[in-house]
Amino acid sequence: MSIGAGTSRGTAGMNIALADQGSPTTLVLLRHGETALTPEKRLSGSGGSDPALSETGRRQAEAAARMLVARGAVQAVVSSPLRRAHQTAETAARLLGLEVQVDEGLTEADFGVWEGLTFAEVRERYPDELAAWRASPAAVPGGTGETFTAVARRAALSRDRLLARYQGQTVLVVSHVGVLRTLVRLALGAPPESLFRMELSAASLSAVAYDGEGNASVQLLNDTSHLADHH
Repeated sequence: MSIGAGTSRGTAGMNIALADQGSPTTLVLLRHGETALTPEKRLSGSGGSDPALSETGRRQAEAAARMLVARGAVQAVVSSPLRRAHQTAETAARLLGLEVQVDEGLTEADFGVWEGLTFAEVRERYPDELAAWRASPAAVPGGTGETFTAVARRAALSRDRLLARYQGQTVLVVSHVGVLRTLVRLALGAPPESLFRMELSAASLSAVAYDGEGNASVQLLNDTSHLADHH
């Protein structure tokens, strides 16, 4: 199933008036589990091979799912369409007794010709381009990739759709490090360079609550306590 594009009432800023002023809407942000590329810290966006979860990643997804079941309250599961995220979401949805909804806006950025490279390799081969990318959200990674300005725009649209559709509910959002860092950054009102100053590990959980006026409160960041025995 997919969530339609709908109509946005905001991009990088919040401009949503929710009908239910009493109950916050909470987005629980789950980064997908590891793939074969994750331990090597290789860039894996939407322009690469779309890797599946590794055995470690599958165990991490199960561990995160059990944590979510224990905490309770999740009423919907929404995922990026990329395989590693969707597999993680399916694991959680199965244990939660829910179906996975797909939102294209939660797809990871395209890193162009950098796909599959480590940061060290990018620094060696494309030093000027990497410096520009880290300095400005408008810089294009890998020559043909997607800017963080564009990622922020579509991540905000996805957020707005979720807040409108699931007012007063708790939604599990399964996505990728670039998109989830962006959602946290927008919630904090932090500048673009903050994307490179936060750690969101594979299969980590974060959470942002939005009140009836769309004001955000980051309640959890990079929780990996459920992964102690799954690395």
